[in-house]
Amino acid sequence: MNGPLPVEIIRQHLIDPEICIRCNTCEETCPVDAITHDGTNYVVKADVCNACMACVPPCPTGAIDNWRNVLKTETYTIDEQYTWDELPAHNASVGAPVETEESSGVAGEAQAAPNAADAPVGGSDMLRGSTVPPWSAARPYVQLYTHKAPTTATVVGNYRLTDDATESDIHHIVLDFGTMPFPVLEGQSIGILPPGATLEGRTHHARQYSIASPRDGERPGYNNVSLTVKRVTRDHSGNATDGVCSNYLCDLKKGDVVTVIGPFGNTFLMPNHPNSHLLMICTGTGSAPMRAMTEYRRRRRLKGATGKLMLFFGARTQQELPYFGPLMNLPKDFIDTNLAFSRTPGQPRRYVQDVMRERAVDVAQLLKDGNTHVYVCGLKGMEDGVLQALQEIAEKHGMGWEALWDRLKREGRLHLETY
Repeated sequence: MNGPLPVEIIRQHLIDPEICIRCNTCEETCPVDAITHDGTNYVVKADVCNACMACVPPCPTGAIDNWRNVLKTETYTIDEQYTWDELPAHNASVGAPVETEESSGVAGEAQAAPNAADAPVGGSDMLRGSTVPPWSAARPYVQLYTHKAPTTATVVGNYRLTDDATESDIHHIVLDFGTMPFPVLEGQSIGILPPGATLEGRTHHARQYSIASPRDGERPGYNNVSLTVKRVTRDHSGNATDGVCSNYLCDLKKGDVVTVIGPFGNTFLMPNHPNSHLLMICTGTGSAPMRAMTEYRRRRRLKGATGKLMLFFGARTQQELPYFGPLMNLPKDFIDTNLAFSRTPGQPRRYVQDVMRERAVDVAQLLKDGNTHVYVCGLKGMEDGVLQALQEIAEKHGMGWEALWDRLKREGRLHLETY
């Protein structure tokens, strides 16, 4: 006698388009290339995702942590997901809704993988940095304001940081929130919602920018934050284009009002214990979180903060390096600054990893110290070179890199934020 055919139900991994800020962290993190995107949404391929959870902890908003019980024969296709403005309702016919932590926006302990038996043990080797904050970091507030309920801030300053003669147009923009609570920590980011719509009539999604000011404000004691924004005039292929949000921000005038969501980020945070050392490696606008951390430590210097600060900062030329003047004015006994320029006329190209090797002895001393925290921020292309330099320096000075790398990640002491 023939019985009914078995019905297979799976938990399909989805990304919430209302919360997602399109930062690309999930796609970069996924070890099996299950995540992709178009000009509108980031989506998950149901037939590729193995529910390893590698993408969940790094997501700054919690948009990644959504699951639906669906019939295997009726999974949401990639093309369907591209059209969504919000997640579809749960389908009661295939079981109870799956609980998620999406409302918190904080990735704490990862939930058990929906197909745990198929998930790789220990997560993905693509998790190259920490997914936990330093043990002494302050507890961050995240996602206080969302796409559905944003807040506003007033522009109180907009200054060009790079030489007028250079093509690289980088601005320092200060936003004041007035009486609206907006607590932030160094290393966090915010989302800016530019006005207008796409050619398809969709409202522009938020763009993410790292905060360049310390927790007590760009102006101490005021409810404000600063951003480091580069005007985008070319895409990754070098073709002429106008970055929607970057041009909007760089053109803002004092008194203009912007729409803001966030804050985001709960791992790329600085330690609070005063004897912690900061090894900071950045390029271009990746200097924003480093500036925030450096300024916070400078303000606390007379209050017992004794840890060392070592900075490796790269740009094409001196004229294109943001904050060059203020950086040069910082006391040499406060921060050990090392600059690398890759396009100085008549000079060989030097990148941050080259200068790190030149200072290998001092970098090695920091790596041997359990109080050292390493921060890397800038273009994605710098990540491999920096990690290779750290490996060479560690092994040359008697430290096994694999064990050190694992310990730095596990202890929240190696943070990578590249884009």
